[in-house]
Amino acid sequence: MFFSSFLSPYSLTSLSILILCIIGVDFVSTTQIKIGQGYKLISIEKSQDGGLIGHLQVKEKNNIYGLDIPNLKLYVKHETDNRLRVHITDAKEQRWEVPYNLLQRETPPSLKQNIGGKSRKNIFSSVAVESEYSGNELIFNYKNDPFSFSVKRKSNGETLFNSSFDDSNSYNNLVFKDQYLEISTKLPKNASLYGLGENTQPHGIKIYPNDPYTLYTTDQPAINLNMDLYGSHPMYMDLRNNVNGEAKAHVVLLLNSNGMDVFYNGDSLTYKVIGGVLDFYFFSGPTPLDVVDQYTSFIGRPAPMPYWSFGFHQCRWGYHNLSVIEDVVENYNKAKIPLDVIWNDDDHMDGKKDFTLNPVNYPRPNLLAFLDKIHARGMKYIVIVDPGIGVNNTYGVYQRGIANDVFIKYEGKPYLAQVWPGAVNFPDFLNPKTVEWWGDEIRRFRELVPIDGLWIDMNEVSNFCSGLCTIPQGRICPTGTGPGWICCLDCKNITNTRWDDPPYKINASGIQAPIGYKTIATSAVHYNGVKEYDAHSLYGFSQSIATHKALQGLEGKRPFILSRSTFVGSGHYAAHWTGDNKGTWDDLRYSISTVLNFGLFGVPMVGADICGFYPAPTEELCNRWIEVGAFYPFSRDHANYYSPRQELYQWDSVAESARNALGMRYKLLPYFYTLNYEAHTTGAPIARPLFFSFPTLTELHDVTTQFLVGSSVMVSPVLDQGKTEVKALFPPGTWYNLFDMTQAIVIKDLHYLTLDAPLSVVNVHVYENTIIPMQRGGMISKEARTTPFTLVVTLPSGTNDIEAKGNLFLDDDELPEMKLGNGQSTYIDFHATASNGTMKLWSEVQESKFALDKGWFIEKVIVLGTNGTDGAFEINVDGQPIEDGSRVKYSTTKHKYIDNMDDEVDKRKSMMMDIHGLELPLGKNFVMSWKM
Repeated sequence: MFFSSFLSPYSLTSLSILILCIIGVDFVSTTQIKIGQGYKLISIEKSQDGGLIGHLQVKEKNNIYGLDIPNLKLYVKHETDNRLRVHITDAKEQRWEVPYNLLQRETPPSLKQNIGGKSRKNIFSSVAVESEYSGNELIFNYKNDPFSFSVKRKSNGETLFNSSFDDSNSYNNLVFKDQYLEISTKLPKNASLYGLGENTQPHGIKIYPNDPYTLYTTDQPAINLNMDLYGSHPMYMDLRNNVNGEAKAHVVLLLNSNGMDVFYNGDSLTYKVIGGVLDFYFFSGPTPLDVVDQYTSFIGRPAPMPYWSFGFHQCRWGYHNLSVIEDVVENYNKAKIPLDVIWNDDDHMDGKKDFTLNPVNYPRPNLLAFLDKIHARGMKYIVIVDPGIGVNNTYGVYQRGIANDVFIKYEGKPYLAQVWPGAVNFPDFLNPKTVEWWGDEIRRFRELVPIDGLWIDMNEVSNFCSGLCTIPQGRICPTGTGPGWICCLDCKNITNTRWDDPPYKINASGIQAPIGYKTIATSAVHYNGVKEYDAHSLYGFSQSIATHKALQGLEGKRPFILSRSTFVGSGHYAAHWTGDNKGTWDDLRYSISTVLNFGLFGVPMVGADICGFYPAPTEELCNRWIEVGAFYPFSRDHANYYSPRQELYQWDSVAESARNALGMRYKLLPYFYTLNYEAHTTGAPIARPLFFSFPTLTELHDVTTQFLVGSSVMVSPVLDQGKTEVKALFPPGTWYNLFDMTQAIVIKDLHYLTLDAPLSVVNVHVYENTIIPMQRGGMISKEARTTPFTLVVTLPSGTNDIEAKGNLFLDDDELPEMKLGNGQSTYIDFHATASNGTMKLWSEVQESKFALDKGWFIEKVIVLGTNGTDGAFEINVDGQPIEDGSRVKYSTTKHKYIDNMDDEVDKRKSMMMDIHGLELPLGKNFVMSWKM
């Protein structure tokens, strides 16, 4: 959706900055304010669950940013072999935490001592100066005065987190006030940090010293660099290489939904949080894949996505009537560009109201006829839903919302805001009644229109106004003319509470904007008295949970939800797109970093608006963007109301690039879908930084102009205007061009190569020792999925040490769960080895029935890097020789080595071998062997 800040007098432009400066808002200073002397650990005991419970007392009170909380409770537990929790809160009063019903986890035990610090059995008031609490992978160390703690890796003693303070530090001891929490950790200068989003990072995926990192969900377009954007993910991955060249990764999560600034200066990292508790989780890794596995096992595994969602999607704000989207679908078909999903922004709505249809522009009988047509082909239809419910006494959704008391309140009345319909109220998804009401409204709408998924937008929450507002008397609001994002309600600022004007100002919107600016007033109240101040960044997360529950409950099918705002755990319910970007070369480059970051956040189904949301992209840029976007996990072209049309068929050259890039994507759909299964079961990102597969190569730790799809497919796109070649960095080994498999690159050491990249070409290479399942492709995923399979086996050139592997997951993608054991899925491991001059390729099938019922079979095997065969193939299926081996043919083509960096390679007889005429049932174990 075209967001409220574009061209708006209420946007945070230089004029806004000037105004905020005039009224006395200070910008973030790098100068550290000295705050107190920290806390002293005065007692500690073992808890009944095997953890530690301690009591901390403030050493020296002060009133900077408010009064200190005098007594704190410390709780520490090794929750698993590879996860350590450190929880610090008020010892006397319960404080706000991320609700345990939203993100399920263990509840800390209560403090088993009185607040005065008097001893009882198993509690001692005099604690050791320093001690440790050891688990299988991590060790918790603590010092008592001033209290600090460190977390070490048990295997090598390396310190991962260290909050201790000395005079050389630029940060404070532990600070814990009602509305200001501060804690820091020392870090080695060679650490590579990733995460702390959502923001657009101009320097690449690594966290960059002295860049601002503010976490507070905001309707701030992704074109703004180093600012708090739509999501809040207070986690970071730390990847370190030691003196022996070993690479080890760990993750640190501060589970807190309050607004925060995080400062990284190269050798320390400081959190400054405006509420809640300090609830740290440490995940030991040690590989990047291990640590994402551990992280998502805690926050929730990524949601399984339906097969069709990995097809191509087309959207635009400004498809004014049904005939326009009918033409879009037909034009994609004419241009022979694959398309699976057509989307509507709010154009289908009646007066921009949720769950309605415009009776003139989208008459229901005509829309239903169109949907019958595309559904018969296997296409899908998705529409947008914003959280703001129009205040209108003739609007059934609003009436039922009022009757069920589902809206967020201010002083006992539904909080009034303005979004696209005009005056709105916001549903409170922390309220169980709201979740039920929301599900009922989705049910009602789906009975009206058979949608296939929902797009939940503007859920940071976005508000075109600020403060306490009323509907004006005597004038129309909005007028229906001009930009729809101009505030027309009668509003007054709310600054008289500490919730609206907290003592510490986070760097909201990059200018310390008031935290209630263009959103819900932070003194507004949710269910059970919860303040918006605390729950603000959970809105999109809680809406995703409610929407997922509703869609899954309708027909028991696997939901597809796209959410703009996300929090820790959102990937368990929804996909994400990177928001309102620009059609610029810089934004194309930035998109890769953001997509890769969300893989770390446990939201692997992610992509950016291809060709840019606004303004008009150039033809050349759109060519290059589809060549990148075809390999995003979520691949969608989306544009703004005020931009010219930019569907991929609008330019002949872009259509050609789309046919090439999306043609390869559709051949790779079984590979993408298997990665979806891997993400759902292990958390592994679909799109990954290169260091995930090559963590010991420090030169790759900051590479974000290339990326991996899975572990072995590397995309090296053109990201600069006017270029017809690309400088790509290749890790050591053998790489094969996926578009022309006769082309090979052999690298002894990490090296840059310059590759040809004409306008319609994107360089995609697959690494050695890999087996990739592919199909023939098609114009739609339903069609592509029925075609025969090809296995591409990549061997390392010039070696007999061959052990290639791959896998394939197949299921009924409408089932809500993605798993084996339900009779509707098949999983296959593929292996290839060579020994004693014989090559062997075989499969190991789990739960074969589904694949056999579908009739899927392998028609071809392409072996890359082989030295050929004498033609004597031995093929067995389920232990029996195939009946008609005479149909099996093969051909060979010598590899062409591109800018070869290994002199020995020219002496090898390496070639591509195409074995065809096969009909190997996917659901049966097979073994192929031949003499090399």
